[in-house]
Amino acid sequence: MKTLIIYTHPNHQSLSYAFLQKVIQGSTENPQIEEIKVLDLYEEGFNPVLVFNEQKRRRDMHADPDLEIYREQILWADQLVFVYPIWWGRPPAMLMGYIDQLFASEFAYREKGGLLPEGLLRGKSVVCISTMKGPTHYPLFWLNNAHKALMKKALFQYVGIRKVKFFEFGNMESPRGGQVEKLEKVRRYFQAVRA
Repeated sequence: MKTLIIYTHPNHQSLSYAFLQKVIQGSTENPQIEEIKVLDLYEEGFNPVLVFNEQKRRRDMHADPDLEIYREQILWADQLVFVYPIWWGRPPAMLMGYIDQLFASEFAYREKGGLLPEGLLRGKSVVCISTMKGPTHYPLFWLNNAHKALMKKALFQYVGIRKVKFFEFGNMESPRGGQVEKLEKVRRYFQAVRA
C-alpha cells in the first residue's frame, strides 16, 4: 500500500503536526505500507487561489501543468491521509483550495449525463484526522455533521472513494483533552491498517 499524507497546518509546533508524526510512525511500523509521501501544503507554498481567465479555463483544470505533480501523487497513492485542524466548522482554506483544484472534472470524476458522475478515483481509501478546540460532538449536534458530510459525501464519494475513516478530535486545547491517548490511537491505527 502506498500512502500520501496531505498535511495542512502552518505551524510545525502544533498538535496537528504531532498527529502527522504519529501517522508517519505508525505507517513505517506497518509492513503493508510500502511507501509514504508527505505533502505539507504550507511548506510547499501551495497556491490555493483558483484563477479562471482567458489562459486558465475551468474545463481545462484537469490538465493544468502547474498541478501535474499533485495529480501524479494522488494517482500514485492507494491511501490518502488528510491531517488538518477544523476552523469555523470546516477544513482550512488552504486545504479547500487544494481540493478545489485537484479534484477536477476529467481527473477525479467524469460527467456522464445522469444525476451522479463517474468517480475516477475508485479503489483508493481516505483517512481524515482533524482537531478542534470545541467539544468532540460539537460538529454533530450543532453543525449537523457538516464537516463529515462535506468530506465524505460531497467530495470523496462523488469521486468514487467509498472507504473513508474519520478521526475527529475535540477539546484539543484543554489540559484534559486526552492528547497523548489520541495520538497513540492514531499511531496504532496506521500500524495495523490494511488495504
